[in-house]
Amino acid sequence: MPTIPVDKADLYALLGREYTTEEFDELCFDFGLELDEDTTDECTGDERPQLKIEVPANRYDMLCIEGIAQALNEFLGNCEAPQYKLSPAKPQTTFTIEKSTTQIRPYAACAILRGVKFDKRRYDSFIALQDKLHTNLCRNRTLVAMGTHDLDTLTPPFVYKALPPSEIKFAPLNQTKEMTGEEMMAFYEKDKNLGKYLHIIKDSPVYPIIYDSKGQVCSMPPIINSNHSKISLETKNVMLDVTGTDKTKTEIVINQLVAMFSRYCTEPFTVEPVEIISEHNNESRVCPNIEPKTAEAEIDYINSCLGLDYNGEEIAKLLKKMSLSARPKSDKLLEVEIPITRPDILHQCDIMEDAAIGYGFNNLKKTKPKSDSVVASPLPVNKIADILRIASSQAGYLEVMPLTLCSHDENFRFLRTKDDGTTAVVLENPKTIEYQVVRTTLLPGILKTIKENRKHALPLKVFEAADVVFKNPMLERGAYNQRNWCAIYAGKTSGFEYVQGLLGKIMQTMRTPWLEKPEEDVKGYWIEQDDKNPTFFPGRGAKVLFRSAPGAPVQTIGAIGVLHPEVMGHFDIPYAASSVEINAEVFL
Repeated sequence: MPTIPVDKADLYALLGREYTTEEFDELCFDFGLELDEDTTDECTGDERPQLKIEVPANRYDMLCIEGIAQALNEFLGNCEAPQYKLSPAKPQTTFTIEKSTTQIRPYAACAILRGVKFDKRRYDSFIALQDKLHTNLCRNRTLVAMGTHDLDTLTPPFVYKALPPSEIKFAPLNQTKEMTGEEMMAFYEKDKNLGKYLHIIKDSPVYPIIYDSKGQVCSMPPIINSNHSKISLETKNVMLDVTGTDKTKTEIVINQLVAMFSRYCTEPFTVEPVEIISEHNNESRVCPNIEPKTAEAEIDYINSCLGLDYNGEEIAKLLKKMSLSARPKSDKLLEVEIPITRPDILHQCDIMEDAAIGYGFNNLKKTKPKSDSVVASPLPVNKIADILRIASSQAGYLEVMPLTLCSHDENFRFLRTKDDGTTAVVLENPKTIEYQVVRTTLLPGILKTIKENRKHALPLKVFEAADVVFKNPMLERGAYNQRNWCAIYAGKTSGFEYVQGLLGKIMQTMRTPWLEKPEEDVKGYWIEQDDKNPTFFPGRGAKVLFRSAPGAPVQTIGAIGVLHPEVMGHFDIPYAASSVEINAEVFL
């Protein structure tokens, strides 16, 4: 959770009263915050006492004193939620996003604050909020970066484009010498503040840049603003630019900035909109979008979670304390307006949580669940897996727990199989080659474990009972999990008889007899040679067949055999080995 230092006297003045440390700590607790430290006793001379408050990581509106004071005042009933408005309603300024930006940072937003009245602490809070957003929501500027400019030094309209670094030239913030993009990269390479952001665009053939109508540079996001348009305590009109690789977060950031600091405009909570023209999709929009979002919440759901029996009007009063405007849509539904300061509201469970805070966690009564089904018990599939683990361990095999993700080669080529594109779930943007697909068999993980332990005493006998994943486009999520059990015997000989014996023990444990005559219509299992499985040595592989009950269809539930020498070579294992793998869910 971020810890936000705020001026103690300023916060109490905004709240309209003084608090003892204990009183304020209790207020924070009631709201879901935590008072981390009160520095009053540590201050000397003219040093001003601070309160260090831990806020939830998703409450971006509380990353500054303005947001904390606003939220607490609404919670205490001292004020109403701000009503943000755009003036003039039709934008007078345009901000054009050229197609070239699609190569690097394609999204942008812009807004103007007129008649801002800064003093030293307001100005510092303005800068600090940007730093905290950059660190938190913006992921160190990789997703979003923002710039603030003295509008009176610029001439609208604005254009956002991407150019080769050699074609960019301006004096960066707090510098007088003009530099090209390449020179700035070299100049700030060892800068402890900006150096850590250079990698975001350094290796790109083009850098993003924002110009005004006279060709004056505003900023080179996400690195630095121009010295020409830097803001100061005397700045009256502020232009905000936000660029990013994530459209949703770009919109959240611009909304947080205008929500927190439009209060200091000549007309409080009034923002001058800007028309954003996107050339890459031939669309335009008005920014910022200050219209509240609408969500629905079930009254019965909120009451059942909180142990209350409130009607819609009563719940709406609780939500008002948390900046949410609600009204009953019907006897069972609430319609909730979510302001631009609350992008953390994603689901009705978030609305329920705010209702709980508004009611007071300490006021919630202890009640017994109405349902009798309150005794926990393992899922049947987990009970089966535990039985298989115990049986395997009794046979002298050691359990391993490798990762669920593996490389594409490990799941297919190393096992001498081909990917038909219909079985494996593939990661869209894997960070490394080691984690490209979700495994469809337990073999790769066990073989990698044997590889790392190949110097141990032979034979190596290991097993795993865990999930594999398969594609299924007919399902809502497009895939399903399947609990498998797999064991491998590796040593100087293949040890096929050992894994076949282990399979027999497993089946015996699951009350499944071996069928000498598979044609008999009774419950049981048997194996049949399978020369089509390339993972096994030719003539040494078989299918495991299973009939769950008399009259039930025959199922192929797994495979058993001597692993092909090429498979062992792909995993750098200098031994022979046999494996068995079955679908454990057939025993359910």
